[in-house]
Amino acid sequence: MDRKLKNEELDRPELSSFKEMPKNPLVLVLDNIRSLNNVGAAFRTADAFAIEAIYLCGITAKPPHREINKTALGATESVDWKYFENTLDAVEALKKKRYRCLSIEQTEGAVNLHEFSVDPTERLALFFGHEVKGVQQEVVDACDGAIEIPQFGTKHSLNISVSVGVVLWDLLSKINRW
Repeated sequence: MDRKLKNEELDRPELSSFKEMPKNPLVLVLDNIRSLNNVGAAFRTADAFAIEAIYLCGITAKPPHREINKTALGATESVDWKYFENTLDAVEALKKKRYRCLSIEQTEGAVNLHEFSVDPTERLALFFGHEVKGVQQEVVDACDGAIEIPQFGTKHSLNISVSVGVVLWDLLSKINRW
């Protein structure tokens, strides 16, 4: 049997080193996420995949918050974040910085995640929406496209925290960030 590794054996960077190291060219945008646990999980996943930042929009709660910290486990300190009252302002700010804005949503023209091609030089902003309503239609309209996670069961969507992990893993795998 394999021995489980201790935390000190995992060779993770210290916070100060992590803040200075290059990040993957991705920004997560959380559009009106109501669950503080989902926000915390997004921070923790963003840290794990060393992405540039998280943009919190609308009703999405902001750190510091005890309920976010329960799932983030300190990732609110390691991942840069910014708040926008209106998600469309986040779209505009990201496009000015030359990010390709993509909603993770089920739309008429969405590309299935497994068929989505990634240009390793391209900077991507990924918009994840409200747990029930999804990404706002006006935000979908303002984005450059949509990616859909294929599903085969009876449910219409995955939990946002699961979606964030699935999408980041897939995109970073495609650009060989390992």
